[in-house]
Amino acid sequence: MAAAGPDDHPFIYSDKYADGAYEYRHVTVPRDMVGEVPKGRIMKEAEWRKLGIIQSCGWEHYAIHKPEPHILLFRRPLGTDPTTGKVDPRLAKAAVDKYRKEYDL
Repeated sequence: MAAAGPDDHPFIYSDKYADGAYEYRHVTVPRDMVGEVPKGRIMKEAEWRKLGIIQSCGWEHYAIHKPEPHILLFRRPLGTDPTTGKVDPRLAKAAVDKYRKEYDL
């Protein structure tokens, strides 16, 4: 059986948001697919990709929003190169500097 594609299930991707260390986003899984999300544990990248979630490299599933288990929380370090998933020190510094400037820190 082939993995579900983006047209098979309408995942909803949030805008990205950040703190001083990570950028974040959440993905809303269609309610009819909630049973396919493992309960009580974080998914590995291959698992969430198999569900049909499509994101650039470097994202890690780090939490499930307990009141709404169909909302999966993802993060990656600031400065992550989206093509490799690796942190580029120059990109990381630029992202942290941008965050600090934006919030007058």
